[in-house]
Amino acid sequence: MGDPAGTGGGEAGDMTGERHGIDVRARRRRGWPGRTAPAWAPCAVLLWAIGYGGLRVHWASGDAPEFPPLGTDLFPVAGWGAVALVGAAAPLAVALHRADRWRWPLAGAGWGVSAALVTLCPLLLLDVVAVLIPGLGLTVDPAGIAGRLGCLTGGVLLAVATNGYRRRVRGDRPLFGGRIAGTPRWAFAAAYLAVAGCLARLAAQYAAGTAEIPFADGPAVLAFEVGFLLAGVLLPLALAHSWGRVFPRWVPLRGGRPVPRWLLLGPGFGLGLLLVVYFGVGTGQLAVETVTGSWDPGDGTYPLWFFWVSMPAYLLWGLGLTVAALAYSRQTRR
Repeated sequence: MGDPAGTGGGEAGDMTGERHGIDVRARRRRGWPGRTAPAWAPCAVLLWAIGYGGLRVHWASGDAPEFPPLGTDLFPVAGWGAVALVGAAAPLAVALHRADRWRWPLAGAGWGVSAALVTLCPLLLLDVVAVLIPGLGLTVDPAGIAGRLGCLTGGVLLAVATNGYRRRVRGDRPLFGGRIAGTPRWAFAAAYLAVAGCLARLAAQYAAGTAEIPFADGPAVLAFEVGFLLAGVLLPLALAHSWGRVFPRWVPLRGGRPVPRWLLLGPGFGLGLLLVVYFGVGTGQLAVETVTGSWDPGDGTYPLWFFWVSMPAYLLWGLGLTVAALAYSRQTRR
């Protein structure tokens, strides 16, 4: 904003701003920061908090659906705890919109509440599997899915608003770095970590003495197993190797052409983050139950060690897949 009187006070204001560490206006005149910062995001967060927050209050007051089969749509916090978290997003949105200088506590609060909202939605992984492969016998609960998607939407919007604040006051640079040429070593390591996590999960299954999976028999099981291997082996390797960016010559009709970037980025980021949230929360719950001695073996099919191998393996799979997808997005950015 310039000098209200229009008498040259803008230059003095810029100089004063720089002297106090506030160079936002000066940098804007050079043209590189803030031009693409999404100014709509804080308003969207505020509207979401009002609408979705009202729904959460209604449900927390005793009018919530049954949410089969677990009795809740969010985990590990629901009810009034979820209401409080949604309510915290509203003042954060206002503060992010009004702030004109960088404040780490504000940015940290924005990222923290955003991450917490996303963490409340681990059951979305089961929703995706149930919708994509309906023959597995998993429950599809529209109310539960709507509740989780609403919470996820708020978390994403708040992350966009926080990143917009960063871009507006610190410079319009990509959050995770610019374009890179070639695949860095850390991307290869992440991809093969994902493969190792997938294979470790399979090894734990056979070491436990059973190859059965807890789904109804039928063609859907075959589709699940094929998808499991594609997502655990082919997808992470495609994100790291050149044949994931350009179709090999022997591929009919598409040989030698670029691979559409979101053909891999969509499942890479989507599945990776779903695995991280679901099994991150699950591993934390397992740790608490192991320490407190409250772990429930269920029907006794799997011993405790099986879960301590399989759940961290899934978590490593998700982390590796997410990092490999991040590298792929930077390689294919235009």
